[in-house]
Amino acid sequence: MLRTVSAVVIDGLTPFEFGVLCEVFGVDRTDDGVPPIDFRVCGERPGEPIRTDVGASVVADHGLDALADADLIAVSAATIRDEYPPRLLEAIREAHQRGATLLSVCSGAFVLGAAGLLDDRRCTTHWREAAALARRFPHAKVDPDVLFVDDGDVITSAGTAAGIDACLHVVRRELGAAVTATIARRMVVAPQRDGGQRQFVELPTPAHEADSLQPLLAWLQDRLDGEHTVTSLAERANMSERTFARRFAAETGTTPHRWLTTQRVLRARQLLEETRLTVEDVAHRSGFGTAALLRHHFTSVVGVSPKDYRRSFSHR
Repeated sequence: MLRTVSAVVIDGLTPFEFGVLCEVFGVDRTDDGVPPIDFRVCGERPGEPIRTDVGASVVADHGLDALADADLIAVSAATIRDEYPPRLLEAIREAHQRGATLLSVCSGAFVLGAAGLLDDRRCTTHWREAAALARRFPHAKVDPDVLFVDDGDVITSAGTAAGIDACLHVVRRELGAAVTATIARRMVVAPQRDGGQRQFVELPTPAHEADSLQPLLAWLQDRLDGEHTVTSLAERANMSERTFARRFAAETGTTPHRWLTTQRVLRARQLLEETRLTVEDVAHRSGFGTAALLRHHFTSVVGVSPKDYRRSFSHR
């Protein structure tokens, strides 16, 4: 369970990525049924201003000792530098050694690398800095294309909005789909994007509202249990299959098949957590059709079988 989150801040802090951590983990949403989280902002010198990269400062209320018993250590993005504070790196290493999960947003991955915690691990950062991360930490397995990487006890994300995806992924992993949906609804964002989607979307904003596939995606969300093909979806969007596939990749960063599979797995997770439906019924309602197909895709995406997932998360 996720009870304590310590957010690490250093000079050169980027406010948006820090704000993501505050919004997901630091806002009290117990009135909405979200379990309370002890959120701590931690710095080397608590009470002293920490400069941001936009001409303002923040003040950390806690020192590095607040990392000692945190369930999650979240490292926000900051200006990349040649060296990082040795006391900070040691505190992060000690927290990780005693079992804390680490999360970095954007350039926060450089802090984890400097602490020696990315060696032989898959990881990511903002696509503009991925090559620099790979050069600086040659033993890290840097993937420059994905939104975030979950490597168990170390989770790294790309820049800006990808930090939201990674944070909500942690919430889903630790607290379940219902809590994630509640937080996402308050933030007015999607509950989760697939971490394997591409960082760089070729055409993020359509030239005209009518060109957008968002109405089609909303329509699909309500009909995940139906049969859909690229041909049928292209016809509904009034496009050729080639144009539809290109537009879909531009707006979502993935293919129609992969997007549908991800959304169906997310729906299955919700049903497994919140209902007593049989696995066969979950398969039908989420659009997989058969329990065997559900097990195949669910295990591939989530890493455990539907029954094992329900055993771990249904009580939440």
